[in-house]
Amino acid sequence: MNPEDLPVWNFDGSSTGQSIGENSDIYIKPVACFRDPFRKGNNILVMCETLTHEMEPHPSNKRHECYQNMVRCADQKPWFGIEQEYTLFDYTGRHPYGWPANGYPGPQGPYYCGVGSDKVKGRKIVEAHYRACFYAGIKIAGSNAEVMPSQWEYQVGPCEGIEMGDHLWVSRWILQRIAEEFNVVISFDPKPIPGDWNGAGCHTNISTLAMRQPGGYEHIEAAIKKMEPLHLEHILDYDPSGGADNKRRLTGLHETASIENFSYGVAHRGASIRIPRQVAADGFGYFEDRRPSSNSDPYVVTNRIVKTICL
Repeated sequence: MNPEDLPVWNFDGSSTGQSIGENSDIYIKPVACFRDPFRKGNNILVMCETLTHEMEPHPSNKRHECYQNMVRCADQKPWFGIEQEYTLFDYTGRHPYGWPANGYPGPQGPYYCGVGSDKVKGRKIVEAHYRACFYAGIKIAGSNAEVMPSQWEYQVGPCEGIEMGDHLWVSRWILQRIAEEFNVVISFDPKPIPGDWNGAGCHTNISTLAMRQPGGYEHIEAAIKKMEPLHLEHILDYDPSGGADNKRRLTGLHETASIENFSYGVAHRGASIRIPRQVAADGFGYFEDRRPSSNSDPYVVTNRIVKTICL
């Protein structure tokens, strides 16, 4: 289905905090289509951009600028792969799913990529989400249990340009819709449990055509050097609260770099930017920005990245 074949529609923006009751209608313009894994048949899920009553991009519409910049750098073929972390909570949204009713599970260590009901909780949800995304046409690439119990991750990509944001947002919607069936709440909070527990990120892997070709390592290093003086600008765009959410997560502990400083290194999960060891060995490939929070807007994140390294 081509989204251009679908009509522009509207909804009540006053009920979502996007307009006032006296001028409530917000236009929605279809921009991407996916097969509907819930109704199946000929039904589809449609990602839409929001437009004001004057048919201009709504202030909440972060896709529009991202799309324009992706078009501008299309010749560089920017690819992205995002690792979406999230935490399962019970139906109240306050207690981590499967945690003891009065207390905490054992310390972190045996849960990452774990197996067995004493180590992982919610695998049926994870598997149902994976299958639903696969049916929908989302470029989902994998999933794994994370370091904190009841925390999971799935990967989407590689996606080129604007496709990254479209696929990740729809995959998040599918995840929350699947969780309804299990009476479970999905949290994208970057530090859902304070204390000695890992937070949740949205690690973003990036490459351009030049980086993926032999000799591309010098282009990877050049891109990272462009990012370094703009560390604050990236932090402001890497969570929806201008860095306030990420400040709870980026402490320099639990496989994070400090929010205050920019750093990078090969195979270094305590750095802002990690260059995979295989990439350093091959001399080409991609790099990983570990700063985006789990609740970041992928349109804002990928837009910020291409503005820094491509434009």
